[in-house]
Amino acid sequence: MIEPGGTIGILGGGQLGRMTALAAANLAYRCHIYCPDATSPAMQVSPYATVAAYDDQAALERFAAAVDVVTFEFENVPAATAALLATGKPVYPRPAILGICQNRLKEKDFLRAHGVATTPYRKVTSARELAMALGEIGSSAILKTSQFGYDGKGQIAVEPGIDVAGAWSSLKTSEGILERRVDFACEISVVLARGADGLVASYVPVENRHKLGILAATIAPAPIDSSLATQADTIARNIAEALDLVGVLAVEMFVTRDGGLMVNELAPRPHNSGHWTIDACVTSQFEQLVRAVCGLPLGSTAVRSEAVMTNLIGADVAIWREAIGEQGTKLHLYGKADAAPGRKMGHITRLKPRS
Repeated sequence: MIEPGGTIGILGGGQLGRMTALAAANLAYRCHIYCPDATSPAMQVSPYATVAAYDDQAALERFAAAVDVVTFEFENVPAATAALLATGKPVYPRPAILGICQNRLKEKDFLRAHGVATTPYRKVTSARELAMALGEIGSSAILKTSQFGYDGKGQIAVEPGIDVAGAWSSLKTSEGILERRVDFACEISVVLARGADGLVASYVPVENRHKLGILAATIAPAPIDSSLATQADTIARNIAEALDLVGVLAVEMFVTRDGGLMVNELAPRPHNSGHWTIDACVTSQFEQLVRAVCGLPLGSTAVRSEAVMTNLIGADVAIWREAIGEQGTKLHLYGKADAAPGRKMGHITRLKPRS
């Protein structure tokens, strides 16, 4: 166990790292942020920071010497970076999990190997393979890069009659994945935490609504029947066990028109669809991460209030003036200076106390 007063190293300096650092401070832990961007949101609220590239071995060694445990706040940290740090300090989740979840092909293969339903998919490395894959799984599909895609980036919608060579060329990658488009009723996610002792604490499933490939709103709890909620929870728990996770995991799923569930993506860290837990649950997803990586007992995931979380994306952040005066609304701003289109600037959570 790492007792309060210890230092948690966080790879990545975005808003997830920021909110983790704030949760850590409430339990008297310090955070040390490692990120190439000196203006990152997490560095604004952390006492220690290293500004260096993720492949800077000397900087990584100094960072490891200054922390007690290491975690990460996004999947695009190189798995080799986490593996190097793991030779000297505990890294949670394990670097092997990062390696699985930052590659869509490895992730889908892992899920299928453990009996988890996904949409049909094929590996693609050329226009010729793309044409073959379209013939096998159908022409209504999504072509994605196998790595480094998020918030709708690195993917192309495929429709009948598409210019196959042009689509492959525009993806600008050497390896992609073609996934059959799912006719779904809604998208849900389950966020959970798992400790080193194997105990799991999960949050209720939530419904996610997207706009232009970016999460726009999360409704908690999801308006689905209890049996489906239980099934989703079981799937997420089984995945966490199969990964031997220590930390936080988000499992995104499609609810199909016939009432089935298909897993879409995994995120082995706090997730945008779990932001509502800060204000509406006894223990937030960020505090759970701190508890899990430090070896503390996990907190209660009991829901104190129904909630709708809305992302403030780009220029939408201007509504903060109205939101901060709304009764029953909590405003969270990330400290980013440039409100570029598609950039998450903050979020608001509207609470509806349970009767």
